[in-house]
Amino acid sequence: MTIGRLSRRDFVKVSAAGALTAAGAAPVFAQGTRLHFLQWSHFVPAADQVFEEQAKEFGRQTGAEIAIERINQNDIQAQNDIQARLTAAIQSGSGADIVIVANNHALLYENSLVDVTDVAEDVGRAQGGWHDYARANCVAPNGRWVAVPQFIISWAVTYREDWFKEAGFEYPKTWDDFRKVGRAMKAKGKPFGQAFGHSINDPNNWCYPLVWMWGGMEVSKDGKTVALDSKQTVEAVKFNTVLWKEVFDEGGLAWDDSTNNRAFLSSEIALTGNAPSIYVAARQKFPDVYKGTNHGHFPPGPAGRFYWLPAWNSVVMKYSKQQKLAKDFIRFYMDRARFDRYFETMDTFGIPGTKAYSDHPLWRKDPKTAVFPETLPNARQVGYAGPAGRKATEALSKYIIVDMFAKAIQGMSPEDAVKWAAGELKKIYAA
Repeated sequence: MTIGRLSRRDFVKVSAAGALTAAGAAPVFAQGTRLHFLQWSHFVPAADQVFEEQAKEFGRQTGAEIAIERINQNDIQAQNDIQARLTAAIQSGSGADIVIVANNHALLYENSLVDVTDVAEDVGRAQGGWHDYARANCVAPNGRWVAVPQFIISWAVTYREDWFKEAGFEYPKTWDDFRKVGRAMKAKGKPFGQAFGHSINDPNNWCYPLVWMWGGMEVSKDGKTVALDSKQTVEAVKFNTVLWKEVFDEGGLAWDDSTNNRAFLSSEIALTGNAPSIYVAARQKFPDVYKGTNHGHFPPGPAGRFYWLPAWNSVVMKYSKQQKLAKDFIRFYMDRARFDRYFETMDTFGIPGTKAYSDHPLWRKDPKTAVFPETLPNARQVGYAGPAGRKATEALSKYIIVDMFAKAIQGMSPEDAVKWAAGELKKIYAA
């Protein structure tokens, strides 16, 4: 989608440094230039509409053409996903100027990305500082910011509270209760649902925390020694395999991040892990589902309750001929004069990376979504207990932890599945 160049009558004057004015306006220096912006299609479509309006405003103020391209984050088979596009652009030296990349993937490409430390520090300083979780996705080992956090995706458990109550159950507080309720719902033809395919968010959201909640870890604190092959990890895989047979829809091995949304909205499943996008869609189009839906936390495991939360971050490509304009556009849409509306339109789907939003009224607007901001303090980064660096990112992008659970579901012994995954991690961490 292209947002064309418009009239300059609304241009504003800015400092010679080209930074945003006190009113958050964009610099006027880009008349006749074009900025290519590549991002994913939002699970809350209204947020994309808001962003387009803001891009138009930036275009009016600068005279630049902002060309927005969106692709399906799960279109891997067509080689049209963001990671594949980014890799191809780096190899060819041409492509989008700004790319919204997932999770800590920016660390894989740090040598091909513009240093955006100035932008990140400006935004953080104006908004109460960055959460550590957001920083970990975007700061290279040398301390250089190679991405600017856009937002963290909130993620918890979505369930049909009305069905639970009809069956005489409350939301499970323990994993034993989770099994009990799940067995009963599956017997009624309303199983729980969980994706175990190669999809960027939901399978990882489930599998990494399950390892941690049972006391497992990918690597030791030294960030070098692979520690996955442990009794704790084996027990986590064993438990998940039991859950698969007892409570889950058995089509989940082929599910992506959108399959469970459709299944829940179609009243085919009673529970799934997800961002609140299901709830937002239900409110708009499925009133009975909306009325009966609520959200809950993971029950704590033997080692506690933990989450892994996806994130989206803005990167500027080194091959770009519009690096200054790109950085100013990021400043523009991350400024609270615009980001407030974007955040509010997402409606609890996204947790801003800065601390200024921690007490935002939106989190208290609906008691049914109150759990989502509560997940961040218990969130861990991939690569635990080591740093979330390039090697942890590579393991994430190869779905090693997800495949460990999937192999056990498909019949491999939990012990062998864990040994396989530990071997794959050793290949990465030994390189």
